Amino acid sequence: MDKPSDKPAPHQAVLDEVAPRLKRLRAQRGLTLAALSEATGISKSTLSRLESGQRRPSLELLLPLAAAYRVPLDDLVGAPEVGDPRVRLTPRTLPNGGTAVPLTRGPGPLQAYKMLIPDRGGEPDLRTHEGYEWLYVLDGRLRLVLAEHDLVLGPGEVAEFDTRLPHWFTSADGRPVEILSLFGRQGERMHIRAKPRT
Repeated sequence: MDKPSDKPAPHQAVLDEVAPRLKRLRAQRGLTLAALSEATGISKSTLSRLESGQRRPSLELLLPLAAAYRVPLDDLVGAPEVGDPRVRLTPRTLPNGGTAVPLTRGPGPLQAYKMLIPDRGGEPDLRTHEGYEWLYVLDGRLRLVLAEHDLVLGPGEVAEFDTRLPHWFTSADGRPVEILSLFGRQGERMHIRAKPRT
């Protein structure tokens, strides 16, 4: 009869899969250990040991990694499915009004959001910051003030611009406007990668 200490713990197989899962996630996101270290505050050597299986994962290491990768903790550890396939998108209230729902889960160079922009009224409060933005109007009418341009976009219309240009947007008709936004933090333009048709 086996002694209890001779039997592998029931959760050992799950723990053994954490290291390769962490390595795969970082590779899929195109991140270096240095970039991940900067995003999480975890040293490169600790991250490397986690990915090679030389360091056991702990909650205090996995929580910042889950936040950096924007995945549930269950996805990092490979927790079994509980029967609910819904993706839980967490809306965020914007500082100047409106709501943004992140559609991307990774910390990569391109982020996607669905946004609901109210009528902010008053005079435009133009802002600048690093990045490049692509906006697509889903519903309603969007007023976009971009440098010397003052534009109104309707459903199906698109605008793209370098966010270092002074810009501001609001509803154009007093009703909330719904948009999709792709934002590149490094100021990179959007690139389309697709296989050619055969």
